[in-house]
Amino acid sequence: MRIEIFFVPGCPNYEPAVERLKKVLASESFRVDVEGVPVNSDEDARALMFPGSPTIRINGNDVEQEQISTYGLNCRLYANRTGIPSEDSLRRAVSKATAVEQQ
Repeated sequence: MRIEIFFVPGCPNYEPAVERLKKVLASESFRVDVEGVPVNSDEDARALMFPGSPTIRINGNDVEQEQISTYGLNCRLYANRTGIPSEDSLRRAVSKATAVEQQ
């Protein structure tokens, strides 16, 4: 399983998102490296289809794909109305990725 967190350097939600993700992974007994990917320009944001900081992708899939409307160097707002995805969203994304890998 490949997990990436795309972020704008200095984003106040990056570290809390990493911690929440690691908590979910530990609760599911996963030992996976989490790769931080800095996004430094609008050009990079468009090329990476980066909807805002932080963005978590598991095996290339956004944990909340349905929430994406634009790309750019901005803060991201998740379905729970915060800048960090909920534990439930993360758990669903991990489960989905696991199910696909087991096929």
